[in-house]
Amino acid sequence: MAEMTDQGFVEMVVKAIVDSPEKVSTVRSVDEMGVLIELTVDAADMGKIIGKEGRTAKSIRTLLRVFGAKNDARINLKIVEPEGSIRPERKEEAKEEIAEEKVEVAEEKPEVSEDEDVPTDVLA
Repeated sequence: MAEMTDQGFVEMVVKAIVDSPEKVSTVRSVDEMGVLIELTVDAADMGKIIGKEGRTAKSIRTLLRVFGAKNDARINLKIVEPEGSIRPERKEEAKEEIAEEKVEVAEEKPEVSEDEDVPTDVLA
């Protein structure tokens, strides 16, 4: 049986997690920092790869650390964010959150009428 490569290991683990395994691709490069594996998945699968609070991505990196330790190598994983990866519904939610924040800030401003006397020591 042939020994598995770090790149093959990442692809095997990730393809088992995602809905579109045919769109999983990796690029492997080596420099003075060690091995870098750049992972690209379908935009719809980004949430599955990152996981809640980044737990899945952290777990994959931990497995890679163990894999690298067995082979005396330092292996880093970079998850490449695909174009337009923010979900359309999330983009709308973000717009609404920003609009709500603007309303809250506007409500916090004290209203001062022009005919109201403002103490001069405050203006200094």
